[in-house]
Amino acid sequence: MAIPRVQLAMSPMVEDPDTWGGVFDGLRAEGIEVVSGMFSPVSEDYSTLDAIRRTGGVVPDEHWEKNLQLATGIAKIVGRDRIDTVTFHAGFVPHDQATPGYKKLHGRVTTLADLFADAGCRLLLETGQETADDLMAFLESVNHPNLGINFDPANMILYGKGDPIDAISKLVSRVRGVHIKDAVATTTPGQWGTEMPVGQGQVDWSRFFKVLADAGYDGYLAIEREGGEDRPGDIALARDLVIQHLSDNDASASHS
Repeated sequence: MAIPRVQLAMSPMVEDPDTWGGVFDGLRAEGIEVVSGMFSPVSEDYSTLDAIRRTGGVVPDEHWEKNLQLATGIAKIVGRDRIDTVTFHAGFVPHDQATPGYKKLHGRVTTLADLFADAGCRLLLETGQETADDLMAFLESVNHPNLGINFDPANMILYGKGDPIDAISKLVSRVRGVHIKDAVATTTPGQWGTEMPVGQGQVDWSRFFKVLADAGYDGYLAIEREGGEDRPGDIALARDLVIQHLSDNDASASHS
C-alpha cells in the first residue's frame, strides 16, 4: 500500500506477549516503522453511546488498577523501542470541573502522563467524547507538559460533539497527532453516527488540511478505518486524498 509507517495497538503486546511480543521485529523485517502506539483501556464497550460513556477510558473505578498495570507495561515497551507517542481515550470528561468525577479523571490522567514522560513518550488524548471547549479546559486544568491531543475529525461527528473544523481550529495548538477518518452524523439523537470512507463523509478535508498547514503542523497523519467491507481499499482512498491535499497545500505555500 506504499505506507511504510503505522500506528500500532500496544495493549495486545502486554496482554498476550506470546503472540504479539515479536511484532516490532516482524514489522522491521518488512521495512515498516512504528511511529506511534495506542493504549486501549480494558473492558470498553462501544456498542452504544451510553455504554461507552459508562465504560470508556480510565473512568471506571473497578478497572483503574488493571489499566494502570496495562499502561505501565506499555510504557516499558515504548521506552525500550523508542516510540515517542502513545494515544488513548481517557473517557468522558465532565463539563463541571467541580464534580468528583472531574477531579478523579484529572488525577488519573496526570498519573499516566507522568508514567509515559518517564518513558520518553508523549501521551495524547483522543477527541470525540467531549466538545473542543471542554477538552481544552481539561488540558489547561491538568497543565501537564507531556499531554497533548490526537485529533480525530470523524469522532467529533460520531459522538455528536461539534463541527470538526471548528474543533480543530480551537485545539490545533495542542494537536500532536491526527487520525484521518470520516463519518456522517446520526439522524437519531443518542445514537452513533456512521463511519465512512475518507472523502465520503461530512469532514471538509480542504478546510481541515488548511487549518493544519496554517498552524505549521508537522506530526503524523494516521489513517484509521474501523468499519466497511473493504478496509484496504478504503485506506488506499484515504492515502490518495491525503497526498493530494498535502500537494495542494505545498503548491499554495510556494505561491504565497
